[in-house]
Amino acid sequence: MQQVEELKDEVKRMLIIAPGSNDQTLSEKLDLIDAIQHLGVSYHFESEIDEILNSNIMDHAADDQLKLYTISLWFRLLRQQGYYVSSNIFNEFKDDKGSFKASLISDVKGMLSLYEAAHLGINGEDILDEALPFTTTHLESAVNNHIRPHLAKKVKHALNRPIRKALPRLEGLYYISIYKEEDSYSETLLKFAKLDFNVLQSQHQKEIGGITKWWKNLDFTTKLPYARDRIVEGYFWIDGSVL
Repeated sequence: MQQVEELKDEVKRMLIIAPGSNDQTLSEKLDLIDAIQHLGVSYHFESEIDEILNSNIMDHAADDQLKLYTISLWFRLLRQQGYYVSSNIFNEFKDDKGSFKASLISDVKGMLSLYEAAHLGINGEDILDEALPFTTTHLESAVNNHIRPHLAKKVKHALNRPIRKALPRLEGLYYISIYKEEDSYSETLLKFAKLDFNVLQSQHQKEIGGITKWWKNLDFTTKLPYARDRIVEGYFWIDGSVL
C-alpha cells in the first residue's frame, strides 16, 4: 500500500503539470487523462481531472493546430465528466458541401477519436449522427489496410465495444495489456494501474467470500431450490452497475 501511495503521488504530479510546460502539449495532457480513465484508476484523481477539464485548457489548442484527434478527445473527455460541449466544434472538419472532409479518412487515429466521441451525442446533434456511420465505415476499411498492429487492435476493440458501452473495470484490464504499446506510455502509470487492480481484485474476492458465507448460512439452495444460485454472477452485475 505504501508503494501504491507513492506511485499515486507521482501520477498526480504528472497530471498537474500545465500543458505547454516541460514540453507537455495539450494532446499529451489529454492522452494522460484518457489513459488514466482507460486503466481504471481515475477515481483516485477525480478532482484533478475535473479541474483540468474545467479550466481554459483549450487556450493551448493552437499548439496542436486543432487536429481531429485532439478536438474529439477533448470533447469526449468533457462529455464523460458531465459537461456540455457544443458539437458545432466539428463543423470545421466538413467541406463546402456539408460532408466530412475526405482528407480525414487517412487519419485513422483521429477517426477513432471521433468515433468514440460520436457515441456521446445527444438527441438532435445531427453532426454526431453523421459522424458515427462515417467513422465506422472507414475504420472497418482501415483495419484491413495494413495500419500499425497496435492501432488496428484498438480499432477492432472499439468497433466491438466503444468506451461508452464498456465496463470500466473490464476495460481497465484490457487496456493494461496494451498500454505499453502506446506512444504516450508511462511506466509509472502502468505500474500504479497494475497494483491498484490487484488491490481492488483482492477486495472484491473478500467481499464475494463474505457474501458466499452469508448465502450458505441462509441455506437458500435447500429452502428455495427454484432460486438462482449464482453468487459471483450477481456480484459482478452489481459491481458493474456501480462502476
